[in-house]
Amino acid sequence: RWSSRLAFYFAAIGSAVGFGNIWRFPSLVYEYGGGAFFVPYLLALIFIGLPILVLEIALGQYYETGDVDVFGGIHRRLRGVGLSSIACGYMLVTYYSMLLSWVANAFFDSFTTDFWSQGFITGSEAKSYFYNNIIGMESLGPDLRPTRLVWKNVGYSLMTWTIVYLCVAFGIKWTGRITYFTMGFPILMLFLMLGKSVSLEGSQEGIQAYLASDFSVLVDKPEVWPKAVSQIFFSIGITFGIMTAYGSHYKRDEPAFMNSCVIAFSNSLFSFIAGFAVFAALGHLAVLEDVEVIKDDLPFAGFGLVFFGSWPVVLGTLPGGEHWIRLLFFMLFCLGIDSAFSFMEGFLICANDTIFFGSINPKYTAMVLTVVAWLFSLIYATDAGLIFLDTIDYYINFVMLLVGGFKCFAAGWLYNIDEQIDSCGAQLVFTYMAASFGPVFLACIVWFSVADATAALWAGIVGLIHCTPYSQEDEEQCWILELEVYYL
Repeated sequence: RWSSRLAFYFAAIGSAVGFGNIWRFPSLVYEYGGGAFFVPYLLALIFIGLPILVLEIALGQYYETGDVDVFGGIHRRLRGVGLSSIACGYMLVTYYSMLLSWVANAFFDSFTTDFWSQGFITGSEAKSYFYNNIIGMESLGPDLRPTRLVWKNVGYSLMTWTIVYLCVAFGIKWTGRITYFTMGFPILMLFLMLGKSVSLEGSQEGIQAYLASDFSVLVDKPEVWPKAVSQIFFSIGITFGIMTAYGSHYKRDEPAFMNSCVIAFSNSLFSFIAGFAVFAALGHLAVLEDVEVIKDDLPFAGFGLVFFGSWPVVLGTLPGGEHWIRLLFFMLFCLGIDSAFSFMEGFLICANDTIFFGSINPKYTAMVLTVVAWLFSLIYATDAGLIFLDTIDYYINFVMLLVGGFKCFAAGWLYNIDEQIDSCGAQLVFTYMAASFGPVFLACIVWFSVADATAALWAGIVGLIHCTPYSQEDEEQCWILELEVYYL
């Protein structure tokens, strides 16, 4: 069990808050219309992210086990839903750990080189340093095929996985105590960075760019909607089995909804504040590089927005700048490490509940899982590691949405399905399902197959409305079924 509710909060919020908040969220705001991105983001948070978070924590508390046995408890044929979620988390942590290794490499490299202490460094110079000296991409050819292992990153990856192992091997109480520091320190550092950033020349223009809203992107760039949803999934940590695992160590009578709200809104608040700090730094960087329009003239996106596009360059111009940069990299490592070991916790609790590992000391199970994950992560320690990372990350983001849909369908529609069929008949049960989901599938087919975004949008809506039941008699039958299911 968790030693206290505070320990649970720190662990769960520490799992949710990570690189996705301080790197991915500001970069999405940077790319998709500034404040306009908050519209799909908040809608995704309230109507998708928070309900699934409540579902995972509540199921974990009720069944007191991991994702595989939770969905096996709903129906014996649904174990694959839980298995797919922890498999996604396990695959993700193999490349997430390499991000931590690059941060560790940059941290220790700052003690052995004078790159950050040589005065003003442009964003392009910092970008070249990070790609070539830290990731090791200078040996890549035009075909972008891997040519070598970057042995420094192999070593830092081993160090990262050793820390992950030590964080999960000694039980959930030690995990909670560790997160007091790994979550508490980044919070303090974020406010310190925010205060420093807003005091710099040009920070006001950066903040204005952060809050300025170009709502045309909501129509002109329809990919902003799935991007916002995937950001919620990635940032909160749902559909990876993490929150189910953490909830399983909590008492059954604890308020799952209130705890979920605290976790979800704390996570979003951290993202929002991090955005102010990043864009204030971008405003100062625009002054340093003598450009007027931040979003047009500063060519940074993705993780480069934080790693070499804003904070390191800006902090390097301050007195004692190299020390500020070291603090930044240390903060990023602490911010990411609790997310990394939470992914392992979600997989570990499911492994310990199986007949294969149930009788084995959890420390040995954790060791096996971390060694295997480290070996898998070595593909990202090549000079093409960033290419592999971007590719796998792109597809996992969409798989997460699919897994989330399966989880909701399993809990909302397939729970007690045998009793529903015995009471109402298979024809009525499955007809109701088809009538409810058929229009959605039709609309999705139209949305994803028609090239013209505007035409696809309206055609999908028309198909959704036209194919949605019902005659009045059909609707009455559905209400009868819902009442019968409720009483079951």
